[in-house]
Amino acid sequence: MTEQPRQIPDHKPRPWVDLLVSIIIPSVILMKLSGDEYLGNTWALLIGLAFPLGWGLFELIKYRKKNFIAVLGVISVGLTGGIGLMELNARWLAVKEAAVPLVIGLAVLVSTRTKYPLVRTLLYNPNVLNVDKIQQSLEERGCEDEFENRLTKASYFFAGTFLFSAIMNYILARWIVTSPSGTQAFNEELGRMTLVSYPMIAIPSMIMMMAIFFYLWRTIRRLTGHTLEEVIATAADGRNSENS
Repeated sequence: MTEQPRQIPDHKPRPWVDLLVSIIIPSVILMKLSGDEYLGNTWALLIGLAFPLGWGLFELIKYRKKNFIAVLGVISVGLTGGIGLMELNARWLAVKEAAVPLVIGLAVLVSTRTKYPLVRTLLYNPNVLNVDKIQQSLEERGCEDEFENRLTKASYFFAGTFLFSAIMNYILARWIVTSPSGTQAFNEELGRMTLVSYPMIAIPSMIMMMAIFFYLWRTIRRLTGHTLEEVIATAADGRNSENS
């Protein structure tokens, strides 16, 4: 009796879950719970690293897929915690804070030269839009090349948001984090930097992301004639369930 090979489940991109588990949660743990009255520097680093490492291993074992964001999370958390544990100059924190979004931005640019640009994974994917319906309309109207050009331009805009984050992260880190690394004051300044980064970096970046999505939707509407309600993924799923 021959043993049947184990079927690998289909892997659907979950970029927002990836960001939450691999970047946001570890950063909050490291910056909010690394004080001696909570977890301490060492345990905060180990627990923070456990999230992206565990998530990356889960995706690798279950779906045979390497999770780029999980790898990035391990590097980011490891560097931030390592700077504190090794008591390096706080200037290295500013370099690290700028390097992470800069690397992501460069990855977005490099991906435009491949078959799978990252903007397609994050915004133009079946979890967000009814890609099959859009693609069919583009083929019928002969607008595929123009749409691909617009998608590439959206990728450049997307990379620009990370360049903005890199510059602002460096400025904030140099401005706020001035105490020696490995001290309680250093950890408190990390937390303050995180709070300030929301209104000064996260919100503007979110607005830019929404503008990129609006640009992509306007392109889809002009080239296909569909409204947003007709191509949004949830609307399409609802109509399919009603027909079945």
